[in-house]
Amino acid sequence: MELNKELRDRMPQIISELSHCWHCPIGANTEKGLNLAGQRAVHSVLEDLISVLFPGCHGHEPVQDSFLIQYLQEQFESAIDRLRDQMLRAFQYQCSVVECKDCHDCKAQSDEAIEHIVNSLPQVQKILQSDINAAYEGDPAARSTMEIVMSYPGVYAVIVHRVAHLLYEKDVPLIPRVMSEHAHSLTGIDIHPGAQIGQGFFIDHGTGVVIGETCVIGQNVKLYQGVTLGAMSFERDPEGNLVKGIKRHPNVGDHVVIYAGATILGGDTTIGEHAVIGGNVWLTHSVPPKAKVHNQQPKPLIREKDGSWRTADGPWNDIGGGI
Repeated sequence: MELNKELRDRMPQIISELSHCWHCPIGANTEKGLNLAGQRAVHSVLEDLISVLFPGCHGHEPVQDSFLIQYLQEQFESAIDRLRDQMLRAFQYQCSVVECKDCHDCKAQSDEAIEHIVNSLPQVQKILQSDINAAYEGDPAARSTMEIVMSYPGVYAVIVHRVAHLLYEKDVPLIPRVMSEHAHSLTGIDIHPGAQIGQGFFIDHGTGVVIGETCVIGQNVKLYQGVTLGAMSFERDPEGNLVKGIKRHPNVGDHVVIYAGATILGGDTTIGEHAVIGGNVWLTHSVPPKAKVHNQQPKPLIREKDGSWRTADGPWNDIGGGI
């Protein structure tokens, strides 16, 4: 559909108005401006790193056995080269936004972060194997570990998190969050890249799970859908600005199970090891190891054919509780 003459005549003025934002702090990402890697470029690098961790699983076709080593090397080197460039730009952007001291340290920071990722990825792969095994052992519907790798959104979100967390550990700006929000948009699972999560971690079903930045989760923990591990409040400085970088999300011990819809809040809140948190529980205080926390079971009301009401235990005689 072509624009009518009136709109075509107005277009230069509209473009001129839009272009005013190109020079503001929240503006266009141009080569001579912010010079950041685009969102899709970060996604592409992330998917290539995942293809190195799980060759042939998330692509279009299996990898040939005779080509596997060459494939891994080419994919890894290509992803690392692009990621180094993306991180350098991110460090330069952060330096210019916060305070550029002209220390020429951005390249050194990006090189150090790349070295950390390259050296850590084999260990990350081993940890992810424990996550996949936890999913297989914890879900009676799972037919194989390959089914889990190729189809489980909870596992995909954890894979992305473990990659993004490596960058977060080296204070890489922007890119870890772009990675984690990519997984969030695909799975409905929101894990901040700063969260520390032990091995053997499994999110069953997954949709609606939120795990905050300063959350610390132990080993062999299982979450169900709708679980929130969040902040109870946000501290502010005397000028009213949010205080960043403080502990505000809970700790979860080893072998904890948290059922659907539970909400656990606060940086001082600790869930002891082997505890079980029931569905829809609201917690803002710590619970000891091996505790079982659940809400009081509600009693549904049943209406009979004669119009009378009863509970599962017998007649309902609450005069003030009509429906």
